[in-house]
Amino acid sequence: MKHLILLGCLAAATLLSACGEKPQTLGGKKSDAAAYLGAENAFVAPGWKVGDKTSWEQGLKARMQNTQNEYSKLSVQK
Repeated sequence: MKHLILLGCLAAATLLSACGEKPQTLGGKKSDAAAYLGAENAFVAPGWKVGDKTSWEQGLKARMQNTQNEYSKLSVQK
């Protein structure tokens, strides 16, 4: 009987421990702004200015074609 009560308490403690989970965020600033309005620091792409949407979109297209397109990396020999 003691084992059954102990098992019940252990099960209840396990179920209730999930209720206290904290949100897993980095705690940094939260921004709802568009991505092209991004950071003003030394780590931005050269030639890009904050708030310039057209250069942001051109940079994304170039990156997609040059580095993230696996078909352009393949060299098919016939």
